[in-house]
Amino acid sequence: MASQLALLFAQQLGVPVLITDLSQAKVDEALGRIAAHLDKLVLRAELTETGARELGSLVRGTVDKRDYRNCDVVIEAVFEELSVKRAVFAEIEPLLRADALLLTNTSSLSVAAIGQGLTHPERLVGLHFFNPVAVLPLVEIISTQDNDDVSVASACSLARLMGKTAVLVTDTPGFVVNRILSRLFCELLRTIDDGADIQLADHALDPLGLPMTPLTLLGFIGPAVQLHICETMHAAYPDRFDVSTSLAAVAKAGLRGYLDKSGTVLPGAAALLTPADAGRPAPGAESIRARILDALAEEVGLMLAEGVVAGPAEVDLCMLLGANFPEHQGGLTPMLDLSGASRRVWGKEFHPGPGFAE
Repeated sequence: MASQLALLFAQQLGVPVLITDLSQAKVDEALGRIAAHLDKLVLRAELTETGARELGSLVRGTVDKRDYRNCDVVIEAVFEELSVKRAVFAEIEPLLRADALLLTNTSSLSVAAIGQGLTHPERLVGLHFFNPVAVLPLVEIISTQDNDDVSVASACSLARLMGKTAVLVTDTPGFVVNRILSRLFCELLRTIDDGADIQLADHALDPLGLPMTPLTLLGFIGPAVQLHICETMHAAYPDRFDVSTSLAAVAKAGLRGYLDKSGTVLPGAAALLTPADAGRPAPGAESIRARILDALAEEVGLMLAEGVVAGPAEVDLCMLLGANFPEHQGGLTPMLDLSGASRRVWGKEFHPGPGFAE
């Protein structure tokens, strides 16, 4: 992710970018990934050789953190471990100018918690980019109670200058996209853990026209990453978010997911599943779909009540741009309204009006 972000800053802003890592070898690896990506762009005729050289010259590496003393913006993009992120900022903050903007790229960790111990936590803002960074247009801008207006506005402006659509969200676990996707995964995996047929469960949402099945998406995210997110969500909301036993087993076994690239259940994953209870009827696709939609309706309603985003439109924008939800449905909340899930859970639609029952 860090290499992708460095290239994005250079391409979209045309500014010098400085990257660092634990060792010179790791810095060189990152620079090599950037050079290889630029070569691919040249081969695809998306960039001239001259343009590639100019972009490449904007990015340089260092292992001396003092080189950051004159930077306007510093973005941390290490892996999702709170203690590591805190350590990065504890090391770098004393070396920076007082007006430097601090950014953390996180998918689910509390930005305020990351900023604990900073001398100036008001200038630390969260940015959640989506992978691949160059393709997906959404950036969730995470503001905390510590932030000043200048830092948040600067982060939003920076995202727009990079060609991204910025949605301002509060500092709550999972933010928008990962909170909703994790609730979806939790409900789906709970049915599988209870013995539902894995293929039937995975295809239960096919009528909604999603870009891929949930377990296919899980393969792209990675079981270990999704397990970490589920654990984060379970710690915050234990009554609604489970840590799936099968997901934990799949991650521990080092499998790429439940399915192979063709969509067939991996034998190794199948061996980890709990057999169905002979005395319990297996759920059908329709009941699984209703269960998941009701769970999503509940989660969206709770998010709106908490003020995670300004309204349903922001939820829909996040899911359209960050998770490729189908545009023809108008977004997640219209989908929930049309399916009846909103009314089943809340007794009303998210968008009451013509075309919806009152």
